[in-house]
Amino acid sequence: MKIAVIGAGMGGMTAAARLARAGHSVSLYEASDTYGGKLRTEWIGKFAFDTGPSLLTLPAVYKDFFIRTGKPLGLLCEILPVDPSFDYRFADGTQVKFANLSRHQTLNAIRGVFGEVGAKQWDQMMKRATRMWDVSREPFVESELKSPLGLLKRKTLIRDIFIIAPWKSLRRFANENLPDQRLRYILDRYATYSGSDPRKAPAVLATIAYVEEAFGAWHIKGGIGTLATLVYQRCLDVGVKFHFNSKVEEIVIEKGEVIGIRLANRSGIESEAVVANADASLIYNHLIKAENRKLRKVRKNIARADASIAGFTLLLGLRKSETSVLSHHTILFTHDYDAEFNSIFSEKLPSENPTIYICAPNDDQMVKGENLESWSVLVNVPPHGSGGFDWNDENFNRKYANSIIDQIEAQGISVRDRLESLTIRTPADLERAVSAPGGSIYGTSSNGARAAFMRAKNRSPIKGLYCVGGSAHPGGGLPLVGMSGEIVANAIGRVHNELPSQN
Repeated sequence: MKIAVIGAGMGGMTAAARLARAGHSVSLYEASDTYGGKLRTEWIGKFAFDTGPSLLTLPAVYKDFFIRTGKPLGLLCEILPVDPSFDYRFADGTQVKFANLSRHQTLNAIRGVFGEVGAKQWDQMMKRATRMWDVSREPFVESELKSPLGLLKRKTLIRDIFIIAPWKSLRRFANENLPDQRLRYILDRYATYSGSDPRKAPAVLATIAYVEEAFGAWHIKGGIGTLATLVYQRCLDVGVKFHFNSKVEEIVIEKGEVIGIRLANRSGIESEAVVANADASLIYNHLIKAENRKLRKVRKNIARADASIAGFTLLLGLRKSETSVLSHHTILFTHDYDAEFNSIFSEKLPSENPTIYICAPNDDQMVKGENLESWSVLVNVPPHGSGGFDWNDENFNRKYANSIIDQIEAQGISVRDRLESLTIRTPADLERAVSAPGGSIYGTSSNGARAAFMRAKNRSPIKGLYCVGGSAHPGGGLPLVGMSGEIVANAIGRVHNELPSQN
């Protein structure tokens, strides 16, 4: 088959490589001059920063990709465990570090801070999250999610429903299982990993805590963006043809079936299938000009979905300090998480006192010179533009950046006296860089029990058109985007009886 892929993000590239490996003729068209989408390790002077994902979970997704398309990933890069996986610090001065790949050590850490009762409560919550993962993994994550009706045929439907409890929000689940507010704040955090509000997001997002613990938190030597470079090279190795600076203006449809794409320079590309690795709102509202009943339904679902949260990022190049040594991942919790969520989701304003995430990898390949370190500091904020916040105000952005640094230093962590470089990245910057509407990190959020079914299906209602990436099923984040590439490659194979199932 002749297949066109739109977008060189991780979903587009992993799908392209799998399809090319299976013998198809695959051409990939990317509007920018580079690959990787949001996944990048970027050098600014003497410092390298992971400006997108800063952590690899479920590494088996990409290990499987590399094994099935050529050489194993382990031969191409150094994958290092992040231990502790997270250092959580609270406004009252308490602190707890979660161990990597060890519930026993994590429970001991919780026991030392929150007592035996707190440890037992977290353990019971994680056991429930484990059961949720076992139930949801195959139908909701690893397979195409076509409609709720397909799930009704499961023999274990009643049991599964009570385990997942779709009527419960993550916040309600936390309130029922974790009486200590600080532990509830940690669980709330997992909603933000999908760009969602824990007060609306489903309880099943607790499975992220289980996945993080069971499969580990990992760093790739030289930066997580190394993974994008390796996937790009694998695409080249298996014959994918890349066309950079080639913006797609239209997915051409005739009689309800894809026949190709049209580029911004007006040239037309014929293809028997199109894999679109772009935000679903761009695909259905801009790239598809056709109209029919099925498309109207998809567009309605997209319009009803909440945009995910965006991020305001500080890239700090620092001289090392003996007194301010941080773990790889540090979370500085606000004293009032609900006030932060109200600000982001209801008022559409940046929080004055946000929870602050600091990624400080101890990686000598991410600096040029001795006694240097690079930090990526992220706070969750509302998206840019209509219905969000105007992130083009440089004066406000500088003041907000200084406020965040003030709050970090208030925790006893020195910044200004050793600062060598400061770069600000806003949601508006992300929107311009990768065509992410509003700079939303994950496309649409998981707010509401039906959010998973409102997300763009991998197999669109247009014959021959497939959606891949963070705004399509199964969702955003490196592991899920990689899974979407596999799901789409398998779907094309099943439809055309040429690609055997890779599950």
